[in-house]
Amino acid sequence: MCRHLAYIGSPMPLADLLLTPGHGLLTQSWAPRRQRNGTVNADGFGVGWYAPGDPLPARYRRAIPIWADRSFADVARVTSSRAVLAAVRSATSGMTQEESAAAPYASGPWLFSHNGRVEGWPDALEGLAAGLPTSRLLALEAQVDSALLWALVLEQLAGGDSAGDALTHVVRSVTAATSARLNFLLTDGTHIAATAAGDTLFWRTGPGSLVVASEPSDDGPGWHEVPDNCLLTATADHVDIRPIPNLTKEQVAP
Repeated sequence: MCRHLAYIGSPMPLADLLLTPGHGLLTQSWAPRRQRNGTVNADGFGVGWYAPGDPLPARYRRAIPIWADRSFADVARVTSSRAVLAAVRSATSGMTQEESAAAPYASGPWLFSHNGRVEGWPDALEGLAAGLPTSRLLALEAQVDSALLWALVLEQLAGGDSAGDALTHVVRSVTAATSARLNFLLTDGTHIAATAAGDTLFWRTGPGSLVVASEPSDDGPGWHEVPDNCLLTATADHVDIRPIPNLTKEQVAP
């Protein structure tokens, strides 16, 4: 499992978003308060952000705990962005702990993160993998369940699905094959789509801004929890939450 966060709004220093809050992503790497599975997230981290005038996000990923990377603290202090996706990772047993497995994953304008696990990996998803083009399988960044889930989402986006429809399709396809925890985050720098399917997810709006996160980064007001088995789609000015059709509690791994 992991903790992740997406932000869109006025430019904000990465440090103010991720490191400074009392219960921000930095603290969640060693002391998450609402994580349902696992106790620490020390198997790497990653941050993706959008620079002015460039539709393609930059990424900074490491295989070490976020608290151990002093260089990132300096980068975060002087780097601001209008849109960010970040995650701290707790690697599933048997999966690689290399930097390539750390979210966010990226393609074109998209950034993606997966908080969860797929039961019976990799055999359980052999049928879904077989339906992907060979070129997409060869382009997988890492031999982990999250990378294949990203490939499945990308295939839906390439076929014309909206971000929310792409996530919903993959959640339903995977849970039809095996039980899984599938909390997704997806952004193109303007919109955020997310699923709550197996772990916690919260959101909070501010003046022209939105944060979607695994758990609140502070004890202030305005945080709203997304119900289990729901899809969130949002811009900085509007949040929509609806149940994922035909998804039952029995399909989501405990």
